[in-house]
Amino acid sequence: MVPVPYHMGLSRLQIARKDIVRFFDDRGPRVYSHKEVADIFSGQRFHWHLPLNLTTRAFFEFLKDKTPFVEKKLASESYDSLVRYAWRDVSPYQIALSMRAGSYLSHGTAVFLHGLTDQSPKTIYVNREQSPKPKPTSMTQEGIKRAFSGRQRKSNYVFLSDGWRFVLISGKNTENLGVEKIKDPTDAPVEVTSIERTLIDITVRPEYAGGVYQVLAAYEAAKEKVSVTDVMKILKKLDYAYPYHQAIGCYMQKAAYKESEYSKFAKLGFHYDFYLANGMSNPQLNQDWRLYCPQGF
Repeated sequence: MVPVPYHMGLSRLQIARKDIVRFFDDRGPRVYSHKEVADIFSGQRFHWHLPLNLTTRAFFEFLKDKTPFVEKKLASESYDSLVRYAWRDVSPYQIALSMRAGSYLSHGTAVFLHGLTDQSPKTIYVNREQSPKPKPTSMTQEGIKRAFSGRQRKSNYVFLSDGWRFVLISGKNTENLGVEKIKDPTDAPVEVTSIERTLIDITVRPEYAGGVYQVLAAYEAAKEKVSVTDVMKILKKLDYAYPYHQAIGCYMQKAAYKESEYSKFAKLGFHYDFYLANGMSNPQLNQDWRLYCPQGF
């Protein structure tokens, strides 16, 4: 069967245009991968009365030329560019979630979406969890010191598009613990970590939220919104090897939470001197939390 090129199949596509537009409009503004659009074309071509030899490429060209589909290219210095297709107006947060199936917004992006900062960051963090990995069986004070002496490891999966910076994180496997659906600034539904999970995540990776002072500001802003009981529940389920409860308790104390709230984390015990962040120069030891912090924190 000889494939029908775009210009020859255009008339049939034009006849079907209203049905095609109605199909995508019924789904609402959203972002598609190439495969998703190709699968739709394959599944709907008979309903749209399109020729059997009309090519997928011709269908894509029609969508870009004659419908509200817009091709979005996400460029990277380290990896192959990604291409996504947006139907009508979509938010950059929807584009971020389309980059990896099963992902959710996290860290500094979750801080912004929950209204815990006045800043409007142009970097979007999107987390796609790793497969389960065994928890370390042993820990030493010297091992903790070595691990936190260098800078925090950062993702190299960085993509740029339309003035936005998208950072793909391969986070700890949690089975999407504490992930919920909320509305982004354009009123589009997006998957994002809850306030409680977000405070834990930015404690673990403060650089993904702008650093320890921005993390502290988020704790301050969350004081009347967060359930400290739920923070504790999620932290226990996350089952980190490192004693992040010392950092969480310290942040809550600095942010003027009630003593009855932050003392819950002190009751988990102090077995090691820990670190608020990686790569600190001449940190000071907070004796109450056995926690090394930046000078003047």
